[in-house]
Amino acid sequence: MSLSSAHEWAPPGVDPEQPSVARVHDALLGGMENFISDRSVARRLKDAVPEVVNLVWCSRAFLGRVVDFLVREAGIRQIVDLGAGLPTVENTHEVAQFADPRCRVVYVDIDPMVEPHARAILSGNPNADAITADVRDVESVLGHPSLTKLIDPAQPTALLAIGLLHLFSDQEDPHGLCRRYMAALAPGSHLAVSHLMASPSPQAKALEALLQATMGTGHFRERTAVSRFFDGLVPVEPGVVHLPEWHPDERIPGPLAPWEELLLGGVARKPYA
Repeated sequence: MSLSSAHEWAPPGVDPEQPSVARVHDALLGGMENFISDRSVARRLKDAVPEVVNLVWCSRAFLGRVVDFLVREAGIRQIVDLGAGLPTVENTHEVAQFADPRCRVVYVDIDPMVEPHARAILSGNPNADAITADVRDVESVLGHPSLTKLIDPAQPTALLAIGLLHLFSDQEDPHGLCRRYMAALAPGSHLAVSHLMASPSPQAKALEALLQATMGTGHFRERTAVSRFFDGLVPVEPGVVHLPEWHPDERIPGPLAPWEELLLGGVARKPYA
């Protein structure tokens, strides 16, 4: 639990003076598992782009629609959620297990605060777990004992990279990262991605500059670069689109708001042959 004083308690391995993506995200959603440093970044983001909270909730809604599709329509029963962040409303396992209680979900995040909070929520749920790991280390993630206990590599798996890949620079090769994960998964597995979109819009420029200044990350990419995450895979209709346009719960009533054009997303399947 975060405190309002300058001397905040933090679990081992967590530096409260250093903001983290997971905790800033939690602060933007109105959560309590964050520190003064995280709330400071969240305030600066909201000052620069007031719609950033809407953006975060839009991403959350996309995640829910994707997971529901993967279970109900694609027949997926096991999910690995990379860069999952701190638990909030309508978590991946809740959406998946509402559709089918047999679904198995493993959350992965590098922030040491995520695992204990996720496990507290998952207590008594034998089909879901959380691990602390660097998602860039594919072998360590997929070989983690807690993951291999739930995820059968011989069966199709959904790999979620929601709001994750724009944290990595081109030098870190996020496209190669996706290829390595999908190469290790069974045919019929699905990859879901959402990503901040490069744009000349003032909102995009302000958000990208502030993320770089406060978090040292935030790499907005063109639509063609986002589409490349799905190279070698079979796209799920409607392909890579703005998040509100992907399997909307209701018909989109009109043109997207400028902030709704800041995020792209899509889903694709690993072919069987």
